[in-house]
Amino acid sequence: MKKTIRGVELAYDDIGSGSCVVLLHGYPFNRSLWSEQVKEISQRHRVITPDLRGHGETAVTPGVVSMEDMAGDVAGLLESLNISRATISGLSMGGYVAFAFHRLFPSQVRALILADTRPQADTEEAKQNRAQQAEKALREGMEGIADALLPKLSAPETVAKRPDIVKRVREMIVSTNPEGAAAALRGMAERQDVTSFLSRIIAPTLILVGSEDALTPVADAELMHREIGGSRLQIIKGAGHVSNLEKPDEFNRALVEFLSSVEV
Repeated sequence: MKKTIRGVELAYDDIGSGSCVVLLHGYPFNRSLWSEQVKEISQRHRVITPDLRGHGETAVTPGVVSMEDMAGDVAGLLESLNISRATISGLSMGGYVAFAFHRLFPSQVRALILADTRPQADTEEAKQNRAQQAEKALREGMEGIADALLPKLSAPETVAKRPDIVKRVREMIVSTNPEGAAAALRGMAERQDVTSFLSRIIAPTLILVGSEDALTPVADAELMHREIGGSRLQIIKGAGHVSNLEKPDEFNRALVEFLSSVEV
């Protein structure tokens, strides 16, 4: 499905019924990242999976797309669907968007799920690396981005024994529009440090992280767990940065248990 939200044609899926759960994918992926989770939780919930701006089938805005821009798109989509409150879940960049959504629209957040993400802003070195990656994507396309990212996204065992997952992740990366990828990279480089904001989060919060996540390691998840009062932390053994793909059964079990507790 597609809707024009804030002047941007936004693609999304809307499956199931009940209380709403929004799943926000990471960079440079698309809403298909969540296929296993949608199948599981749409049995009891209405699940909205948008393609974030510049990704998947959603239109590209060249230049810089901030996390607040993406959060505003999500809020506009929910408003257009007459959804006033939702559980907001984000993985990696989707987590950055979830933080921005909570800051901008706190009354609309029923609960928060943060997967393989972090609250800190980029270091200067990381900002420079994102700028270089943006230029590389625009100059050479996404094949080189995939080559550089893939070894960092999954646990070593996944890379060695699950070529199907590696192939699926690669296909998502190379299908991303280079202009959309570059705009997201620039937006991530400019994102706020939300570490000091964590203690102000009062929504029920689940934090998930792969034990082998090299990009947003367990220490980042533990920091969020310490700072967000009453939060739950689930470390998914043997998974890397795309823990929902690598260990879908464990990931889904944690989701279902958390969502059930929020319903009580």
